[in-house]
Amino acid sequence: MLILAATPIGNLGDASDRLRRALAETPVIAAEDTRTTQRLLAALGVENRPRLIALHDHNEKARAAEIVDLAREQDVLLLSDAGMPTVSDPGFSVVARAAVEGVAVTVIPGPSAVVTALAASGLPTDRFTFEGFPPRKAGERDTLLAELSTERRTMVFFEAPSRLAETLAALARAFGSDRPAAVCRELTKLHEEIRRASLGELAAWAEGGVRGEIVVVVAGAERRGVSLADGVAEVTALVAGGMRLKDAAADVAGQTGLSRRDLYEAALAGRHTAAGGIRST
Repeated sequence: MLILAATPIGNLGDASDRLRRALAETPVIAAEDTRTTQRLLAALGVENRPRLIALHDHNEKARAAEIVDLAREQDVLLLSDAGMPTVSDPGFSVVARAAVEGVAVTVIPGPSAVVTALAASGLPTDRFTFEGFPPRKAGERDTLLAELSTERRTMVFFEAPSRLAETLAALARAFGSDRPAAVCRELTKLHEEIRRASLGELAAWAEGGVRGEIVVVVAGAERRGVSLADGVAEVTALVAGGMRLKDAAADVAGQTGLSRRDLYEAALAGRHTAAGGIRST
């Protein structure tokens, strides 16, 4: 079978007994960086000398078939450098192919920078979204953040320390400088730091330079308090722009807390007075 295994994100003490046993017994390991895996084996005192296959962003699609074919006959352990494979790390293409071809896939759970940062952030954890690394190009990044500006779930981002200040400033522009957030640095490591503040304050702090592995957690947008009449006007505008009535009602309801049914029925009732009418499909 194909075995996905989470590896420590900083503290070797987080390596589970299942991970140690898999490292010691599995004949083939597909790893994001084989040198990192060799260091992990040495650090954990594992004497197994498995076949190591490099699996990274640049070759994953090309090697997926080979790895799945191997997993059909023997256990293959799939690792990223840190944390859970497939989560902003290689592995997805292999798992997808294994699923299509009926090759068994199992997971050895363990450390994840995403949920570790979320839990430590002090921000709502009941609903969240993982956005990975923002685009490097400013235009693409700003477009994405504009789309996320009304997202009500807590958002988790990865970012390189060299781009942190710029990204935090972009987040403050898109979401508002007062939006609560947390920068989680060097999670589980000796110099772990959780800095909680507004996006504007965090952007100013990061201008001085930040080092280490970074996870940014940002609070979701608050519901806007608007009247039903104003909400219906927003629905009407969205429909005039080409959106279906029921989708427009759902969108405005999600942003304002108004009843989707009330918005739909009120907008539908006013279709004869709206310019050009409202499509009810």
